[in-house]
Amino acid sequence: MSVLQAIILAIVEGLTEFLPVSSTGHMIIVSTLMGLNENEFTKIFEVNIQFGTILSVIILYYRRFFRSIDFYYRLFVAFLPAAVIGLLLSDFIDALLENVVVVAISLLLGGIVLIFIDRVFQGGDDDSSHVPYPKALVIGFFQCLAMIPGVSRSAATIIGGQAQGLSRKAAAEFSFFLAVPTMAAASGYKLLKDHEALSVDNLPILLLGNLVGFVVAMLAIRFFIDYLTRHGFKVFGYYRIVLGLLILGLLAAGVDLQI
Repeated sequence: MSVLQAIILAIVEGLTEFLPVSSTGHMIIVSTLMGLNENEFTKIFEVNIQFGTILSVIILYYRRFFRSIDFYYRLFVAFLPAAVIGLLLSDFIDALLENVVVVAISLLLGGIVLIFIDRVFQGGDDDSSHVPYPKALVIGFFQCLAMIPGVSRSAATIIGGQAQGLSRKAAAEFSFFLAVPTMAAASGYKLLKDHEALSVDNLPILLLGNLVGFVVAMLAIRFFIDYLTRHGFKVFGYYRIVLGLLILGLLAAGVDLQI
């Protein structure tokens, strides 16, 4: 992987991780177009540059993260479903991840949901730091939907938050907070499992990817919160549908898409 390829992938990850558009779908297309989809290091790179995006959330919301121990308890409760189900179904999830058709269909169906979801949920509580424990647990189960490739973790948790009475902004913020333990666990597990793919030669590339992802994610989060508050999900729904159709079109054309 070249420096330019690493920067491009990191930009894509930073832009898409917290938007409800599925970073997985974007990584499939971009890595394939650059001829990196069969590279073992690419797989660990795409997961572990999430450390940079995690850091962006902590920096942007540092006052929330270092204000109260109760905040961590609520995040832990919301994190539990993904931790337990992820461990129990890890092999099944990995098998799904290799099926690009599942990704494309998830993008299409998720896009349809996002087009109409603003009609379902309107208003709500603006406090994202003191979500009651039962509601945090329910949001955690919504996050588990993102174990299906192509189902955006961000979209699933935001919709889960709105279903529990949070406003769009508060639900999005809680989704960002919940991403920290969830993505840290997933990235750490991937690093431990596939550490053989790392070497002294490619470690600088991984560090560069995290740095770029960090900067881009900070910008993306600020944009998303402002846009979501003003305009809702509809444009992201249309975008997901286009992306899903693009992946299906590439598959129909015989393009080998692998994750």
